Amino acid sequence: MSMIRRLSHRAFFNQKSYIFMLMIGPYQLPNPVVLAPMAGVTDLPFRQLCRRLGAGLVVGEMVSSNPKLRNTRKSQLRLNHDGEPEPIAVQIAGGDPESMAAAAIFNVGNGAQIIDINMGCPAKKVCNKAAGSALMKDEVLVSEILHAVVEAVDVPVSLKMRTGWAPEHKNAPKIAEIAEQAGIVSLAVHGRTRDCGYSGEVEYHTIRDIKQQAGIPIFANGDITSALKAAEVMDFTGADGVLIGRAAQGQPWIFKQVAHYLATGELIEAPDWSEIETILLEHIAGLYTFYGDYLGVRIARKHVSWYLQTHSEGLAFRKDFNRLETSAEQVQAIRLFFKDKILNKGIAA
Repeated sequence: MSMIRRLSHRAFFNQKSYIFMLMIGPYQLPNPVVLAPMAGVTDLPFRQLCRRLGAGLVVGEMVSSNPKLRNTRKSQLRLNHDGEPEPIAVQIAGGDPESMAAAAIFNVGNGAQIIDINMGCPAKKVCNKAAGSALMKDEVLVSEILHAVVEAVDVPVSLKMRTGWAPEHKNAPKIAEIAEQAGIVSLAVHGRTRDCGYSGEVEYHTIRDIKQQAGIPIFANGDITSALKAAEVMDFTGADGVLIGRAAQGQPWIFKQVAHYLATGELIEAPDWSEIETILLEHIAGLYTFYGDYLGVRIARKHVSWYLQTHSEGLAFRKDFNRLETSAEQVQAIRLFFKDKILNKGIAA
């Protein structure tokens, strides 16, 4: 990603607003671009890769507050922070103050240096348990949970939420006020309601309203897919940073692109095929090491699909790749695929 070109852009006129000391509790972030927590995506290998490729902070997969689930294989993998760059941020999800406080204490004991509370997940299996964004229906319960977690641990506690439960039930500004009063140190807002899921326009104006009233760092989230979009959103909302989730799937270099543009006004070109091959092979090698060959091979399939999803010539390859059963076969297939692309010397995206 050595090719850089300078562009004139409206958001760049406010460049100075992006060069500041962003603190989450005692931790100074190197930049305001954060990997959003995503179940089934932001595992340890992906977090490590995104940090290396420029993310200022990464947040792990959601961990349930239910202690009965801590010994499952899935939970044990999510609780693994071996070799993870600091600060280690863990997101917890649950529906009552006592279990959430206990979960925070447990995770701090397991290495967490920042606890993030999930009130943003729209998934039915989470909301049906009165957790995630479902909590926004009950402002009293929200306050109780936030106070309980903040008082239970001596590490910074952050909150991720949506604009409300439904288009006719938007209370994010009120929840933000409750959060700040409870001692929450930063707030990430996905600019849609729970009912909207990931569809429809993002309510950046709501994030702007929250930022105007808040005395803590605010991170904007939702459809931030490029460096230019990140700058536009920060310029419009006044947000202190951005959370990037789905846009990082298959293009973890987006963090470097966004952070570099916010700091310098220069756009970094997309990586070429050779660079993508190097990143992808590093990624899947981490998956094999972390999960073992059997599970790592299966998890690698979705990631490879994401890396190639915007390239029509990769469709047939992905179908064949998904039939491979060993890590050696997958690595060989990737090398052969990229060998042809590198010979053509094309820019990948």
